Amino acid sequence: MQPTISILHGWKYPCFTFGQRTEQGIIIGMKYYPSDSLLAHEYDEGWRYLVMPDMNSVEEENHLETEIKLLKPQELKTLLEVEIKKRLYQIEVLKYELKTIPGTVINS
Repeated sequence: MQPTISILHGWKYPCFTFGQRTEQGIIIGMKYYPSDSLLAHEYDEGWRYLVMPDMNSVEEENHLETEIKLLKPQELKTLLEVEIKKRLYQIEVLKYELKTIPGTVINS
């Protein structure tokens, strides 16, 4: 089953989604300030995105929806290809470690 998120009636739909890669990083959270809220009066109505600049970062950044920029298709393709190569290398290392285990392992 595909996970779903409900957006309250009257709220605008977000332009971006969880896990989406952007120029600012990976979107890991979202929050909305509805027009009739104190936060919206102070900071403007709309979506804010919690972004992790990269997978190894301990920092998180908050961005307004207008500040988020999508990666160009070629940039996204390059980023994904690098990540795939990295994961394939990790798999090869794990396979090597598995081969170095002495003796016979019996599956139960």
